Amino acid sequence: MKKLPMLMILMMTLLVSACGSKEVPNANNWETEDFSFIDQNGKDFSKSDLKGKVWVADFICTTVCLPMTANLIKLQQQLKDEGIKDVEFVSFSVDPETDKPDVLKNYGTKMNADLSTWHFLTGYDQAEIEKFALDNFKTLVKKPENETQVIHGTTFYLVDQEGTIIQDYSGTKDVPYEEIIKHIKILQNY
Repeated sequence: MKKLPMLMILMMTLLVSACGSKEVPNANNWETEDFSFIDQNGKDFSKSDLKGKVWVADFICTTVCLPMTANLIKLQQQLKDEGIKDVEFVSFSVDPETDKPDVLKNYGTKMNADLSTWHFLTGYDQAEIEKFALDNFKTLVKKPENETQVIHGTTFYLVDQEGTIIQDYSGTKDVPYEEIIKHIKILQNY
């Protein structure tokens, strides 16, 4: 007889915790290290500036990455259309020698990115961004010697309010906009 009430309490606890638990399925849960770089306005921008906000990140260059940026602009607009706020966009330049703040600002403006919530970052050397990308985002960034183009991935990364990379998605073909928005809503407890 004593087992029945205990079993009911256990079942109720599991039921309540399951109903309250909203997590992105198959989360990566990759921690990001602190960083402090320079944005398109020439100002310091760091991980702490993103604390408490959901963000979407990618790695770009300003020469051949137009489709990725156009796809993120589409996501940015869809979030606005759905009234979803407090989502930041962070694009790490893979070619910091070329992509100085003024170049990044011009690029973002030409692409019609809403720069109030989008941060195009530079202010590091090539070796630093290559290590940062691999260590944090598990992606390759590599500038071969005597080459002008940088090899890099074409993935979008969803990062939570604590700076943990939760999920990654295709950033070029068949971008799963609905899935990304659904995951953002989960992180924001929509």
